[in-house]
Amino acid sequence: MKFIIRWAINTVALYVAIYLLHNYIHLESTPASIIWLALIFGLVNAILRPPFKALSCLLIILTLGLFTLVINTLLFALTGWIGSQWHIGFTLAQPWFWSAFLGSLVTTVISGVLNGILRDERTHKAHH
Repeated sequence: MKFIIRWAINTVALYVAIYLLHNYIHLESTPASIIWLALIFGLVNAILRPPFKALSCLLIILTLGLFTLVINTLLFALTGWIGSQWHIGFTLAQPWFWSAFLGSLVTTVISGVLNGILRDERTHKAHH
C-alpha cells in the first residue's frame, strides 16, 4: 500500500511540475504516460539517490545540504531521459540543467506537501 501511495504522490507531483513548467519541460506523450513516468521516477530515486548521497556526503555537508538540490536535478533529468527511451518521457528546454532544477524543485515541494497531508491524516486516524 505504501508503494502505491508513493507512486500516486509522484504522479501528481510530476503532473503539476510539467503543467506549471510547460515552457521548460515538454511531455513527449499523453498526460496518462505520467503514471509510468512516475514509476520510473520512483525507481530512479530509490536506486540511485542513496549511492549519490553517500558519494557526495562531504559536498552535502560543506554546502549545508544545498548539494542535494543538484542530486535531485540530475535524477529528475535522468527520469526524463529514461522515459524518452520508451517515448513516455519529457524533454527539457535549454539550458537543460535549469529546466531540470525547476522541475525537481516543484516536484519536491508538491510531494512534500502531499506527504505531509497524508501523514497528518494517518496520525489523525491513529488517535481516534
